[in-house]
Amino acid sequence: MEKKKIILSVALAVRNEESNLELCLSSIKDIADEIVVVDGDSNDKTVEIAESFHSIVIKTDNPPIFHINKQKALDACRGVWILQLDADEVVTEELKEEIRLTINDGRLTNKGYYIPRRNYFWGHFMKKGGQYPDYVIRLVKRGYARFPCKSVHEQIQIDGEVGYIKEPMLHYSYRTFDDYWKKAATYTELTAKEFKENGLKKNLGTWVHYVILEPMKTFFLLFIRHKGFLDGIYGFIFAYFSALHYPIAYRKYMKTV
Repeated sequence: MEKKKIILSVALAVRNEESNLELCLSSIKDIADEIVVVDGDSNDKTVEIAESFHSIVIKTDNPPIFHINKQKALDACRGVWILQLDADEVVTEELKEEIRLTINDGRLTNKGYYIPRRNYFWGHFMKKGGQYPDYVIRLVKRGYARFPCKSVHEQIQIDGEVGYIKEPMLHYSYRTFDDYWKKAATYTELTAKEFKENGLKKNLGTWVHYVILEPMKTFFLLFIRHKGFLDGIYGFIFAYFSALHYPIAYRKYMKTV
């Protein structure tokens, strides 16, 4: 019997995502020809949940730059197209239909596509503040996409033209206060590490820059320029917490030898 051609692979890199993974995989199981999950040493039911969806599960360690595992997931996919997801993302019915139409349209020459995200913050889907539309490259043609694996904030690099999907995915990024600060702790640790690797000087000038100027700039950009005020108290809190990133990272850096 001839094997079915794998058109769409779904790729995830995860660690301790038992609270998110089932909803994510349930949202794509009917469009995925294969699901590849790279697990970074989970100690909960993440692997069990992935296997229940007949995923190809690759067990490995948990590197500081998690995009290393995302690249492993891309490399393991066999589909013509790859939909790269995070465990806290959900693909809507409307988005699934647009993905189907896109990958089956032989006239299109793009090697990747930006997908907008509706980011969830404490019971509220953000409308502005740089949180919607939050475009990320997620649908890519196999062989044309790669993570640089240098920073936690980097986009996939595409060798070719990149288009745009209209329908958004749902991103349940910060369901609770603890969710936010758990992720913030990881991001500030990585920024402090980058400071050290770049040999940032520890003096009054860098203190003023990262403890005063950068927070002011961040808050202004998110709350004023990107109209975070339209999200009311949620927009204010998100902009304020985001502004604390560099002061926290700088403080962690100052504690290093």
